[in-house]
Amino acid sequence: MISIAVLAGDPITGEGAVSCLRRYPGLRVVPQEEHGDADVVLLFTPDVTEETVLLMESVRGRSAHPGMAFVLVTEHIGEAHLLRAMRHGLRGVMWRQESTYDRVVEVVRAVADGGAALPLPVQGRLVDHLQAVQRDVLAPLGVTASGLETREVDVLRLLAEGLETAEIAQKLNYSERTIKSIVSAMMNRLGLRNRTHAVAFALRSGTL
Repeated sequence: MISIAVLAGDPITGEGAVSCLRRYPGLRVVPQEEHGDADVVLLFTPDVTEETVLLMESVRGRSAHPGMAFVLVTEHIGEAHLLRAMRHGLRGVMWRQESTYDRVVEVVRAVADGGAALPLPVQGRLVDHLQAVQRDVLAPLGVTASGLETREVDVLRLLAEGLETAEIAQKLNYSERTIKSIVSAMMNRLGLRNRTHAVAFALRSGTL
C-alpha cells in the first residue's frame, strides 16, 4: 500500500485529485495531519517557484519517512528550482497539460518503488548540469563524480584489467610504492575490503 499526500494551491484541484486517487487500488490518500507519514507527496502547482521549493523543504523536514519522494504536476520548472527540488526529494515531474490520473498513478507507483519519472527536457537539463559540474568543478580538483580521484580511477581501470602492482606502476609512470599508497588510501577512505571490492565499487558507481 502506497501512502500519498496531495498538496495543491487550488482547493478544487486538490479535492478533485483526492477524490480520483481514492479510486485506485493500492493507494491510500492520507489526511493533512498525516502528510509526514506519506511515501509520496503529489504537488500540483502552475509554476515551480521559491515558495514551492520552501514548501517541499518544510514537508520533508517534518517527515518521519526518510525516503519520502515528491511528484510535481506543473506547467514549468526552471533549472535553479529543479536542482533545489531534487535535494528535497523530487523524483517525478509531469506537465500538467499532458497528465491524466492514470499516468499520475503510474508515476507515483514508479517513484514509490525507487524509480524516477522526468520529461526528456528535464533529463537533458540534469545531464547538462552534471557535465558542467564534472568539467568546471570536479575535474580541476582531480576528482570524479563518484568521489574518486582521477588517478584512483586510472589505477582501478588497470586493476580491472587484471594488472599487478608493478605493471600498473609501469603503465602510469609511478613507483610501486605510490600505487600501493593510492590503493590503500582509497580503500580506507571508502571502507573497501580489498582490491576486488574496490573494482566492484567503481563498476557499481559507473566510474568504470
